Amino acid sequence: MRGYFALTLALTATLGACNPPRSEPVRPVKIAEGEVEPAEWGKAYPLHYESWLQTKLATPTGVSKYKHGGDGGKTVDKLSEYPYLALLYKGWGFGVEYNEPRSHWYMFGDILGVDPSRRKAGGVCLTCKTPYAPRLEKELGKGYYSQPFQDVYAKIPVRHKELGVACIDCHTHDDLALKISRDFTLGKALRSIGTDPAKLTRQEMRIAVCGQCHVSYAIPKDADMHSIGLFFPWQGGKWGQIAIEDIIPHVRATPEWTQAVTGFKLGFLRHPEFELFTDASTHFKAGAACADCHMPYERVGSAKISDHRILSPMKNGFKGCIQCHAEDKEWLRERVLATQDRTASLLLRSGYATATTAKLFEKANAARAAGKRVDAGLYDQAKRFYEEAFYRVTFIGAENSLGFHNPTETLRVLGDAAAYALKADSTLGLSSRTPSRRSHNSEAGGRSMGGLGPDIRQVAWWHRRIQPAACSHQRERPPRERRPSGERSSVYLPLCGRGRTAGSVSIPLGEAAVLEVHGLRFVLA
Repeated sequence: MRGYFALTLALTATLGACNPPRSEPVRPVKIAEGEVEPAEWGKAYPLHYESWLQTKLATPTGVSKYKHGGDGGKTVDKLSEYPYLALLYKGWGFGVEYNEPRSHWYMFGDILGVDPSRRKAGGVCLTCKTPYAPRLEKELGKGYYSQPFQDVYAKIPVRHKELGVACIDCHTHDDLALKISRDFTLGKALRSIGTDPAKLTRQEMRIAVCGQCHVSYAIPKDADMHSIGLFFPWQGGKWGQIAIEDIIPHVRATPEWTQAVTGFKLGFLRHPEFELFTDASTHFKAGAACADCHMPYERVGSAKISDHRILSPMKNGFKGCIQCHAEDKEWLRERVLATQDRTASLLLRSGYATATTAKLFEKANAARAAGKRVDAGLYDQAKRFYEEAFYRVTFIGAENSLGFHNPTETLRVLGDAAAYALKADSTLGLSSRTPSRRSHNSEAGGRSMGGLGPDIRQVAWWHRRIQPAACSHQRERPPRERRPSGERSSVYLPLCGRGRTAGSVSIPLGEAAVLEVHGLRFVLA
């Protein structure tokens, strides 16, 4: 027996010698708790810091078919890419100026340079823009939400006035572990769906940390429409299944603005990448996290780090994809574009269908104001259908992957949006008891809703007829003089045919315009 124990101890010692404890590099630099300056973190983690600095570089031009924000350092106008948004968002800052995002480096500078109407929500706008947000929210309490943007912004130190996401937003100061820095938003939201932030796995944390900002949120208002808080509208969902049907009731109950064309008080949906990706998408179910695709590992000398430039896989050579996929880059690119082509097609169709219904409400409201009888019950039902369509269209329109984060869910949501728009259209027609659902419009050569006058159905018809799905219609925002805050005077519609862009036309908002394309005339009212 004594010999047995001696042999066991000898084997243990031998095996232990073959598996020495993992060595860690000696870091003579200690990062102070609460340190915000990235350069100070860079003294301890120089490779990560140098990688992060590359976020200020312009992204490659022409690599992505649909996402051009930051290409060559340029700003791209989403209202010109998707003209129906100018109508749907009229009355709201996003209907004045709405640009494709560029990179984390420019996230704060871009919000400072955008039209001031976009900052009317006050200090709450800073929540995802500055690493000082958690500190400011704790110090100011309710004032953080209700004070004007400029007042809260003034409390940020001068040297960090334009600093966007930084090391402290995602990492602990002592060992670079991932952390949730915004417990007042994400932490509360996770607990509201029965998920303990302290029990997240490492892969779940690699999703949640990004989900602090790449997520939709709602801003409650008081009677004077001043911001009084911020929350993620997930109640009713669960980790891995936060569907649009869970989100809409809470957003609808939190109106933030009044849509000019319909007069409806509406909520707003913002960049819901977290919700769409985690709703049982293929990559989520396979165990992938945001960082696997957007921050793939790379070798820098003898070290292995995550790529902190944080690019779309299409713009970083599919480095994240080829870690799992054996197919070549061209095959991967074709799969991405096939998904995005289908999404863009259905997004345009459902978007124009929803915009058409908005114009019909405008006509119905005018008719009711003129004394025409409108069935209140049917009108309210049509309004509810319209809002269901509106929130679904803007949900996918605000999500930054153009459907790739979850293709099947994306097409389901957009299909439902088109169906709800059609139901709203039909119900509203019944409410006003128009004598005919179609009448000839001699000037436009198109259609009008009987008794409600010309609408923008001609826009949707023209867009489908003249602009095929393969048309690369994205445009850089045209040079323009600074316009008065709070009003967008016109929208640029691309003229596309046979798969190429042929130019554009400026359509004034708030008045009828006649557009002639290929010998056909259309009224856009």
